[in-house]
Amino acid sequence: MTPPVRVEEPTSPVPPVPPTPPPSGAADAADDARMPRWLPRAVILVLALVACFQLGSWAFHQLIGLLVNILIAFFLALAIEPAVARMAATGMRRGLATFVMFLAVFVVTAGFLALLGSLLAGQIVAMVEGFPGYIDAVIKAINSTFHTELSRLEIQESVLRSDWLRKYVQNSASGVLDVSATVLGGLFKLLTIGLFSFYFAADGPRLRRALCSVLPPAKQAEVLRAWEIAVAKTGGYLYSRGLMAFISGVATYIVLAVLGVPYAPALAVWVGLVSQFVPTIGTYLAGALPVLLAFTVDPWYALYVLGFVVIYQQFENYVLQPKLTSKTVDIHPAVAFGSVIAGTALLGAVGALIAIPAVATLQSFLGAYVKRYELTRDAESSTSRRRRRVRLPRLR
Repeated sequence: MTPPVRVEEPTSPVPPVPPTPPPSGAADAADDARMPRWLPRAVILVLALVACFQLGSWAFHQLIGLLVNILIAFFLALAIEPAVARMAATGMRRGLATFVMFLAVFVVTAGFLALLGSLLAGQIVAMVEGFPGYIDAVIKAINSTFHTELSRLEIQESVLRSDWLRKYVQNSASGVLDVSATVLGGLFKLLTIGLFSFYFAADGPRLRRALCSVLPPAKQAEVLRAWEIAVAKTGGYLYSRGLMAFISGVATYIVLAVLGVPYAPALAVWVGLVSQFVPTIGTYLAGALPVLLAFTVDPWYALYVLGFVVIYQQFENYVLQPKLTSKTVDIHPAVAFGSVIAGTALLGAVGALIAIPAVATLQSFLGAYVKRYELTRDAESSTSRRRRRVRLPRLR
């Protein structure tokens, strides 16, 4: 007997329970904890910019010497540009004209250095031979003035046995390699400047065409105008330097001739050229040789020459140089003096040498874009009217 089959009645489905939404505060905290999509890209971009800046700064510091040499070569090329262009206009090839100019400068410089070297060698020999006599004269003057009993032999023995002389000799022997490296570095720098200046002067038109070919026609005219202004201002600056060298040489010759110092003409040429065309230390380097030769004649003459060098340097810095550079380079004396100080602070001796022509070029180029207006009647009268004296009432 089979059991009865129970038929279950269908039950109604249970509706799903909707999830309870999280509190509003928890949702905001989750959104804040999630990283924005733009943040990784921004971090990568910032790191890439910092890396590029560091790389550019490192490369600039590594190449600063080369950039300064190129800047010097560019201004030297501008200085000989008028002579090269004049010879090229006669039919001579521009490269040959540049070579002739460089050869002339080299011959004049080598001849002057050879003449000065022979003069210096002879005077050094004479000074070394007469040095004991100078020492005896100084010791005699000290003994008679201060009633002492100094002896040259005793002083010589004490100097030879001193510790500072032994340390000086040791330091000099260890510094021979440094001096040799400095000399080789200077020769390499001169060779670099000469090559770049030769290329700039010989390929000047080609360089201008290459530069103007990537500029629109309006900008091409501005670049050519700036180039012409730079050539004119650099030539004017060299003219003013040559004039100051002439004045300095004449003044030095008069002083040395009055004192009876030998080789006064050669020393005057030395002082004029070195003091004007060697920046920063040129004046002291130029004045050292006349002082040294005047010492061979009389120690007091050396003191007189030193005083003349110091006084003339102040006169040249504050009176002569600002007036001449303001007329030949057409800039205000205060601007000329300030540009030299700024150039020295930025690039040292090189900045002092090229500061005035660079500022004059920039001033002339920007002057074309500054619109000037006529003065009104009130402005004209206020600038040209003389100040009247105001009389104050007397107190009784």
